Amino acid sequence: MLIAGLTASLALAVAVRDTAAQAPAAAKPALAGGVPRMADGHPDLEGTYDLATLTPLQRGAGSPLILTPEQAKKLEAQAVARSVQADAPLDGGRAAPPKGGDGSAGPAGNVGGYNVFWLDPGSQFTTIDGQKRASLLIDPPDGRIPPVTQAARQRRAADVRPTSDQAARDDDPGFEGAGAYDDPERRPLSERCIVGFGSTSGPPILPDYFYNNLHQIVQTPDAVMILTEMVHDVRIVRINGQHPPSSIRRWLGDSIGHWEGDTLVVETTNFTGKTRFMGSTENLRVTERFTRIDAKTLRYQFTIEDPSTWTKPWTAEYTWPSTNNLMYEYACHEGNYALGNILRGARLKEADDAKKQKQ
Repeated sequence: MLIAGLTASLALAVAVRDTAAQAPAAAKPALAGGVPRMADGHPDLEGTYDLATLTPLQRGAGSPLILTPEQAKKLEAQAVARSVQADAPLDGGRAAPPKGGDGSAGPAGNVGGYNVFWLDPGSQFTTIDGQKRASLLIDPPDGRIPPVTQAARQRRAADVRPTSDQAARDDDPGFEGAGAYDDPERRPLSERCIVGFGSTSGPPILPDYFYNNLHQIVQTPDAVMILTEMVHDVRIVRINGQHPPSSIRRWLGDSIGHWEGDTLVVETTNFTGKTRFMGSTENLRVTERFTRIDAKTLRYQFTIEDPSTWTKPWTAEYTWPSTNNLMYEYACHEGNYALGNILRGARLKEADDAKKQKQ
C-alpha cells in the first residue's frame, strides 16, 4: 500500500509538471499606444521607415542638445522655403555658371550635380520625448565626436587625397584617395554600388541626408532583416547567435541580436577593413538598440567603440517614423560609362602635367 501510494503521488507530480510545461506562458502586458506583439511575445518592429531628418550627426560647439520650439519652427520653415525656391523652374536662357560653379547650393554651384528636384534631405528635426534634437549625438554631452587617436591620425595621413573634391567622405576613405584613379576596383565602394553612401545601411545606420531614405524591417523569432533602399543593402541579424571566427569578415559586419525586455539589442563585429566607418579599423564594434515607442515610431540608438580610432566610445540616437511609401529598386552601376571616362581623364591629366613639368 505504501509503494502504491508513493507511485500514485509521483504520477500526480509528473502530470502536474507536464501540464504546467504545456500551459501557455503568461501574456506580456500590451505596449503603449496599442503596439502589437509578435507571437513570441516580443514587440512588433516590422514596417517601413523614413529616416530623412534635418538633425545632423554632430552639433555646433557649445550649443544645447534640445532646440526650443521657436528655433525648430524657424529652421524647419527655412528648410521648406529653400526647397520651394530650389524647385522653381529655371530660366532656359540663363548664362552658364562660371568655371567651378558659383558657390551656391544646387546645380549652378555644384556643376554636374543633381537638380534638387531629385533630393530629399528631410524637412523636420528628429523628435524624442517630445523635444526636437539639434544633433543625433548624445554622448559625449557636447554633441561632438571624440578626438581620434594618434594611430588614426597616422592612418588618415597615409590616405593621401590628391584632389580637393568636396565629395570625399571620411566614412569612405577610398574616395579620391591615393591610387583612386588607377584601377576601377580602387574607386569608392559606394560609387561602385557595393555598399550605401554615408553609412546609410550601417551599422551604424545613419540618415542619408540625400535621397532614398527608406528602410524596411522584417522580423521572425530567429532573425531580423533590415533592408536599405539606398544601394539595396540587406542586413540579417541572427537572434541569440554567435559571431564567426575573427578570420571571417563582412562588408556590413556580423550582427547578433538579443532582447533586453522590449528592446532589441544588436552587436556587430567582424567588419572588413575595406569599409572603415569614418576611418575606423576592422576592430570596430557597434551596439544598436531598437525600441518601439508607439505604433508609428521606433527609437534607434547606437554606440561606437574602436579604441584604435577614437579616444572613447560615443553614442547617438534618433527616431524612425513609419511610412506608407513604397521602396524602389536601387540600381545605379549598370552601364556606368562614366567609370571609363574617370580613368581616361586621369591619364590625360597625368600627360598634361608631365608636359608642364618639361616646359
